[in-house]
Amino acid sequence: MERKSFLKSLLVGAFSTPVLITACNTEEVSPAEGSTDSDSGTVSNPGTSSSSCTVAPTETEGPFPTKVPASYVRSDITDGRTGYKMTANITIGNTNNNCAGLADAIVDIWHCDAAGNYSEYGGSGMQSTNYQSVHFLRGRQTTDANGLVTFTSIFPGWYSGRATHIHVHIYNASGKSLKVTQIAFPEGDGTAIAAVNGYEKGLSGYTYNSRDNVFSDDTAGVQIAQVTGDTTNGFELSIKLNVAA
Repeated sequence: MERKSFLKSLLVGAFSTPVLITACNTEEVSPAEGSTDSDSGTVSNPGTSSSSCTVAPTETEGPFPTKVPASYVRSDITDGRTGYKMTANITIGNTNNNCAGLADAIVDIWHCDAAGNYSEYGGSGMQSTNYQSVHFLRGRQTTDANGLVTFTSIFPGWYSGRATHIHVHIYNASGKSLKVTQIAFPEGDGTAIAAVNGYEKGLSGYTYNSRDNVFSDDTAGVQIAQVTGDTTNGFELSIKLNVAA
């Protein structure tokens, strides 16, 4: 499935209020726009991730795939970006074994930062800021006996034409590609999307899942994760992605 439109100029710049997770740089992220009390950033609608034994849909890997995935074997992929902390728990199931957890699968993930930028790319019309020399928000892990990998990251931002998402590429233990797919986020009142409110960009012009050219056909919600937590303590994402292994 191909993308139809992408941001031609992305929001770039340092923020001015205290950060919620800080790694190696001085860029800062402000609280969700419109927040007025400590409860406004709490998730009350975490979504309901599908529990069916269905193969995850195949989606596009581009236009910003990790250039050398094997170089980023790490659980903490923050690598200098700031934003609301997010722990991503991704379980890989095997549809050829009643969707039992698939051990020793290799899982790569990558996503944009709070402002909608990807590392390893930039300096062009698709992403004006040049981040070709850095590798933030990209990583690889191997699943445990239960098929689980866990990454520490930040809550992704968004860019024109796309809903908030995470890219995933799954391989078997010998390195054979099993699936390229994407993870979507619950939307609406009480969700993390509403709490984060697009960071400094807000949600004006945001593309929701129902209009996203990747997620709009996912009527069963196979690609939508469960997301709990709050803007103070961080968010926790959980999803099971099934492959035929």
